[in-house]
Amino acid sequence: MGIVILQLSEAKVTYEKLGFLESFKDLPIAFISLFAVNFISRFGTKKSLILALTIVGICSFILPFVEVFWFYRLWFAIIGTCFAIGKICVFGIIRNNISEERALAKTMNSVEASFMIGIFVVNTGFGWLISSAYSEFWKFGFFSVSVLCAVTIFLFSKLPVSEPEKSNKENMVKDLSSLFNPLLFLFLAVIFSIVFLEQSFNSWLPSFYKKHLKVNSFFALQASSFLALFSYIGRTITANIIHRFSLSRYYIFCVSLIVMVLMIIIGIQFFDTEDSKTLLFLFPVIGLFLSPLYPVINSKMIARIDKAKANLFTSLIVIFSSLGSSVSSIIMAVLFGNELLSFYPVYILSAVIVIFTISLIYFRFADEKI
Repeated sequence: MGIVILQLSEAKVTYEKLGFLESFKDLPIAFISLFAVNFISRFGTKKSLILALTIVGICSFILPFVEVFWFYRLWFAIIGTCFAIGKICVFGIIRNNISEERALAKTMNSVEASFMIGIFVVNTGFGWLISSAYSEFWKFGFFSVSVLCAVTIFLFSKLPVSEPEKSNKENMVKDLSSLFNPLLFLFLAVIFSIVFLEQSFNSWLPSFYKKHLKVNSFFALQASSFLALFSYIGRTITANIIHRFSLSRYYIFCVSLIVMVLMIIIGIQFFDTEDSKTLLFLFPVIGLFLSPLYPVINSKMIARIDKAKANLFTSLIVIFSSLGSSVSSIIMAVLFGNELLSFYPVYILSAVIVIFTISLIYFRFADEKI
């Protein structure tokens, strides 16, 4: 998404259109998630995940040959739907094999860390392509996504996957109603806020670097790649040390460090120069402390959920994650469209303060129920 926004803004597509482009990815994720649970239950985790990968591979192969903007909307809607199926499958596999809270946190961080390596490789690869003599063919870089889908399908088809209990629609309605309680609402509010914050970086940081800090497209993508690299490091470190700490204390510690880094960034912007190149190196550092939040909070809550309800619970995570992503992108489009990029770090800090407040309330309720 960050690559597409960066390139289409160069092609004079308005930020208003680009802001709503993210919604075409996220809203189908929200709408399809509950239906996906029944689909996965009927066809099986393995077949569902292979189908999703196949569709993504085909769509990525087609993209370079289409020029019209409306196709990007359709493309992201299809990708978003497949992402919802894939994420529910992966979370279901994890929960079906691991029950203990800290073991879940370790595995979730390792899985999410591999996700960040994917972002790093894609941003780096596209950065080289965009800055080369063949920059006009940047969309053909999506052929690599098709190849990775084919490789993943081949590898995954060789693995045995234990399937969770099958459930019908009537049970799904009952299970859904049994899940809802004040703790779940607080958890979903935290998930919404974390993804809201993450999306402000993942999709829009390259454009912020290029438009506000005046760097070229290659360096904008490379600097953003380092955000992913730091996120990978943060999640890998967390996976290896999380068993030594309380999940809630570790989480609050990470949020506090994010606030500290943002205060330094704001201090540089308002007391030194607002387009200081130091910011290029400070923003990626936030990834160290932001990246563990999502897997840690998920693992703490998923450990409480019965294995039979894991897919249904994951669908709720996916829904509120996608809503957070969509709302964040629309607001970011307003900031970019109205030339308010000087307030980008302040906007990020306000989101972190909201996360900190809601999380404190959540952990208080969660620890009381143990």
